[in-house]
Amino acid sequence: MVNILYLCTGNSCRSQIAEGWTRQLGGDRFEVQSAGIEAHGKNPRAIKVMQEAGLDISSQQSTIVSEKMLDAADVVVTVCGHADEQCPSLPPGVKKVHWPLTDPAKATGSESDIMDEFRTTREEVETRVRDLLKNLT
Repeated sequence: MVNILYLCTGNSCRSQIAEGWTRQLGGDRFEVQSAGIEAHGKNPRAIKVMQEAGLDISSQQSTIVSEKMLDAADVVVTVCGHADEQCPSLPPGVKKVHWPLTDPAKATGSESDIMDEFRTTREEVETRVRDLLKNLT
Protein backbone atom coordinates (compact mmCIF):
# COMPACT_ATOMS: atom_id res chain seq x y z
CA MET A 1 0.00 0.00 0.00
CA VAL A 2 1.38 3.41 -1.01
CA ASN A 3 1.23 6.15 1.64
CA ILE A 4 0.60 9.64 0.18
CA LEU A 5 1.01 12.82 2.25
CA TYR A 6 -0.40 16.08 0.88
CA LEU A 7 1.39 19.09 2.33
CA CYS A 8 0.11 22.67 2.21
CA THR A 9 0.66 25.89 4.12
CA GLY A 10 -2.36 25.65 6.43
CA ASN A 11 -4.00 22.30 5.63
CA SER A 12 -7.37 24.00 5.15
CA CYS A 13 -8.25 23.82 1.42
CA ARG A 14 -6.04 22.32 -1.27
CA SER A 15 -4.49 19.51 0.73
CA GLN A 16 -7.88 18.69 2.29
CA ILE A 17 -9.46 18.48 -1.17
CA ALA A 18 -6.59 16.26 -2.39
CA GLU A 19 -6.97 13.96 0.61
CA GLY A 20 -10.70 13.66 -0.06
CA TRP A 21 -10.23 12.83 -3.74
CA THR A 22 -7.53 10.27 -2.92
CA ARG A 23 -9.77 8.53 -0.39
CA GLN A 24 -12.57 8.41 -2.97
CA LEU A 25 -10.54 7.44 -6.04
CA GLY A 26 -7.79 5.35 -4.47
CA GLY A 27 -9.91 3.10 -2.31
CA ASP A 28 -7.94 0.74 -0.12
CA ARG A 29 -4.92 0.72 -2.43
CA PHE A 30 -3.56 3.90 -0.84
CA GLU A 31 -3.02 5.30 2.63
CA VAL A 32 -3.56 9.05 2.58
CA GLN A 33 -3.05 11.93 4.94
CA SER A 34 -2.76 15.68 4.68
CA ALA A 35 -1.01 18.23 6.83
CA GLY A 36 0.23 21.78 6.85
CA ILE A 37 3.34 23.69 7.75
CA GLU A 38 0.79 25.40 10.05
CA ALA A 39 -2.79 24.38 10.92
CA HIS A 40 -5.40 26.95 9.89
CA GLY A 41 -8.51 24.83 10.45
CA LYS A 42 -10.80 23.51 7.76
CA ASN A 43 -12.22 25.94 5.24
CA PRO A 44 -16.04 25.70 5.06
CA ARG A 45 -16.01 26.52 1.33
CA ALA A 46 -13.68 23.57 0.64
CA ILE A 47 -16.08 21.31 2.52
CA LYS A 48 -19.02 22.76 0.56
CA VAL A 49 -17.49 22.30 -2.92
CA MET A 50 -16.53 18.73 -2.10
CA GLN A 51 -20.09 18.06 -0.91
CA GLU A 52 -21.26 19.34 -4.31
CA ALA A 53 -19.10 16.59 -5.85
CA GLY A 54 -20.57 13.99 -3.51
CA LEU A 55 -17.61 13.76 -1.11
CA ASP A 56 -17.75 14.52 2.61
CA ILE A 57 -14.40 15.81 3.91
CA SER A 58 -15.87 17.40 7.04
CA SER A 59 -14.41 14.72 9.33
CA GLN A 60 -10.84 15.24 8.08
CA GLN A 61 -8.56 17.09 10.49
CA SER A 62 -6.40 20.16 9.93
CA THR A 63 -3.03 19.16 11.34
CA ILE A 64 0.60 20.23 11.38
CA VAL A 65 3.02 17.92 9.61
CA SER A 66 4.97 15.67 11.96
CA GLU A 67 8.13 13.63 11.62
CA LYS A 68 5.99 10.50 12.04
CA MET A 69 3.89 11.50 8.99
CA LEU A 70 7.00 12.13 6.91
CA ASP A 71 8.55 8.82 7.97
CA ALA A 72 5.39 6.93 6.99
CA ALA A 73 5.05 8.61 3.58
CA ASP A 74 6.12 7.04 0.31
CA VAL A 75 5.13 10.16 -1.64
CA VAL A 76 4.87 13.76 -0.41
CA VAL A 77 2.87 16.11 -2.62
CA THR A 78 3.31 19.81 -1.93
CA VAL A 79 0.28 21.70 -3.21
CA CYS A 80 1.57 25.27 -2.91
CA GLY A 81 4.83 27.15 -3.31
CA HIS A 82 5.17 27.96 0.40
CA ALA A 83 4.85 24.31 1.41
CA ASP A 84 7.30 23.33 -1.33
CA GLU A 85 9.86 25.88 -0.08
CA GLN A 86 9.29 25.04 3.60
CA CYS A 87 9.02 21.28 3.17
CA PRO A 88 11.05 19.55 5.88
CA SER A 89 13.83 17.20 4.86
CA LEU A 90 12.36 13.96 3.64
CA PRO A 91 13.61 10.52 4.61
CA PRO A 92 15.61 8.64 1.94
CA GLY A 93 13.41 7.01 -0.66
CA VAL A 94 10.44 9.36 -0.23
CA LYS A 95 9.34 10.77 -3.58
CA LYS A 96 8.42 14.45 -3.66
CA VAL A 97 5.94 15.88 -6.16
CA HIS A 98 4.99 19.57 -6.43
CA TRP A 99 1.63 20.90 -7.62
CA PRO A 100 1.65 24.73 -7.86
CA LEU A 101 -2.05 25.18 -7.10
CA THR A 102 -3.64 28.60 -6.70
CA ASP A 103 -5.07 29.22 -3.22
CA PRO A 104 -8.86 29.56 -3.55
CA ALA A 105 -9.03 30.99 -0.02
CA LYS A 106 -7.39 34.14 -1.39
CA ALA A 107 -10.11 34.64 -4.03
CA THR A 108 -11.97 37.93 -3.93
CA GLY A 109 -15.25 39.19 -5.32
CA SER A 110 -18.79 38.00 -4.79
CA GLU A 111 -19.54 34.76 -2.98
CA SER A 112 -20.36 33.28 -6.39
CA ASP A 113 -16.94 34.33 -7.75
CA ILE A 114 -15.15 32.88 -4.73
CA MET A 115 -17.04 29.58 -4.96
CA ASP A 116 -16.16 29.38 -8.65
CA GLU A 117 -12.47 29.58 -7.67
CA PHE A 118 -13.00 26.74 -5.18
CA ARG A 119 -14.73 24.68 -7.88
CA THR A 120 -11.86 25.30 -10.30
CA THR A 121 -9.38 24.15 -7.65
CA ARG A 122 -11.53 21.09 -6.86
CA GLU A 123 -11.53 20.07 -10.53
CA GLU A 124 -7.80 20.66 -11.01
CA VAL A 125 -7.00 18.65 -7.89
CA GLU A 126 -9.25 15.79 -9.04
CA THR A 127 -7.39 15.64 -12.36
CA ARG A 128 -4.00 15.70 -10.65
CA VAL A 129 -5.01 13.04 -8.11
CA ARG A 130 -6.29 10.76 -10.89
CA ASP A 131 -2.98 11.15 -12.74
CA LEU A 132 -0.93 10.56 -9.58
CA LEU A 133 -2.83 7.42 -8.62
CA LYS A 134 -2.53 6.07 -12.18
CA ASN A 135 1.24 6.68 -12.13
CA LEU A 136 1.62 4.98 -8.75
CA THR A 137 -0.18 1.78 -9.74
